[in-house]
Amino acid sequence: MVDESNLPDMSLERAGRVAIVGSANVDLVAQAVRLPRIGETVSGHGYFEAAGGKGLNQAVAAARAGAHVVMVACVGSDHAGAMLREVMQSEAIDMTAVRTTAAPTGRALIGVQDDGGNLIIVVPGANADVSMRDIVAHAPLIASASVVLAQLETPIASTAAAFEMARAIGAMTVLNPAPAQHIETDMLALVDVLIPNEHEAELLGGAERLAALVPHLIVTLGDQGADWHYGGVVRRIPAFRVEAIDTVAAGDAFCGALSAALAAGDDMADALRTASAAGALATTRVGAVPSIPTADEIAALISAQA
Repeated sequence: MVDESNLPDMSLERAGRVAIVGSANVDLVAQAVRLPRIGETVSGHGYFEAAGGKGLNQAVAAARAGAHVVMVACVGSDHAGAMLREVMQSEAIDMTAVRTTAAPTGRALIGVQDDGGNLIIVVPGANADVSMRDIVAHAPLIASASVVLAQLETPIASTAAAFEMARAIGAMTVLNPAPAQHIETDMLALVDVLIPNEHEAELLGGAERLAALVPHLIVTLGDQGADWHYGGVVRRIPAFRVEAIDTVAAGDAFCGALSAALAAGDDMADALRTASAAGALATTRVGAVPSIPTADEIAALISAQA
């Protein structure tokens, strides 16, 4: 069993609480037999709009996995912003730190082909307005969490400030470095658990480099599972067997469920199994937020494939 002694101790009064600094978008999803090449047009056979954004996806995943979730985010004053607030309310996500700005709500343009593969273009909109102001104004809410989770669809300086706050109170920090971009070593020094996919890991300098900079590196590998790097050890976490139809938000389901499990006090090995089940289940349904499983669904899959 791998020693996990360098993870922060979870405060009992903050147990089960996750704070998420991140994006909230409306996803515009087109479905086709296959995705077009550059310069090509293909006919689609389906279209829908749904709540999304890596931050909101992960917030919903953590909430459905059983965590009490606080979200720090920005949306516009448009219909899309109102829609996202309704989704957060329906998922019992604390919206105290969700600010409305003059910018339009973020959008993601998503193409999904029938084998589950996808391409995504994200237009940040109001997500770019998440600022130090939001972190400072809502410091008590962030400090109420045992896990602080973030991605890279909002300004990295704001995430760094939230992680510094988390470190000061002994909370765990989890970063999903997506979409991949340059991350300073000082920022990585604030991260307890780093969760890139294999492509993001390569863009950030490779798993070997990243594993030397953070206590826990989890490289997700799709239907091949995930590699957990810790203290010079690499342990493969096997994937659950499911019939995938759409991989959108599978990584977000993984990150949110992992954070919820860690906040509840699970050890890393158990939390990774929970996360793997959540990620697998998310591929069996179409869409981002609509695909994210509940705690009961996660438990049922784990039991079925024990």
